[in-house]
Amino acid sequence: MRRVRFLQGGTRKRLPEPENAGNDIDGGFSTHFLVPARPLIKIGASSNVAALSVVADAVSTAYQAILRADVAAGDAVIVVGAGGVGGFVVQIANALGARVVACDIIEDRLKLIGQYGAAATINLANLDPKELRKQVRAFAKGVPTMKYKIFECSGSAPGQTTAYGLLERGATMMQVGYTPNKVELRLSNLMAFDATLHGTWGCPPEVYPGVLRLIEEGKVQARPVHRVWADVQSE
Repeated sequence: MRRVRFLQGGTRKRLPEPENAGNDIDGGFSTHFLVPARPLIKIGASSNVAALSVVADAVSTAYQAILRADVAAGDAVIVVGAGGVGGFVVQIANALGARVVACDIIEDRLKLIGQYGAAATINLANLDPKELRKQVRAFAKGVPTMKYKIFECSGSAPGQTTAYGLLERGATMMQVGYTPNKVELRLSNLMAFDATLHGTWGCPPEVYPGVLRLIEEGKVQARPVHRVWADVQSE
């Protein structure tokens, strides 16, 4: 009943009692198991299932964040953390016509994402926050700050601080990454800039077709990017 009331309240956010195979219910390592029909999404018979497996996490999480930020053509999208989820934020935002700059401390990631939608990249290693703001403003020159969409995808305390420090007047920041570590922020910046800060969790099944369509149309590449990121992250 709590789940029903939560959905009837008009929200598509995280359910109060999520059920994930392998965590909350059995079946994480099964070849087959029963699930409710409602959240299932049909895929084409010729689809590469192995490549699409990442859609249920990294790609769809990125897509939901993009939707909540209302990213549109002409926006300046700043992605802090160009790993698994952040890399797909870059690709999807680029597919929607936004100008995207990817920021990370790992040069290999930046070189990779530069081939998959990032118009520019910034290496954050040892970079002064003021210099970062200068570079981001130069990248977004001509774009109103209210069309700045900042995505924190690093899942680190320094990344969260960095992304928050990029807020401008009327800008929107999406908190996508997670870390248990605490950060110290001046929340008054949200008031002073009339800015917006959103959290986002997962992705509702009803918008999955949009994710799959981007992949089918070749606007988002799932398999090669995920494979290389997996190699980098396993080192």
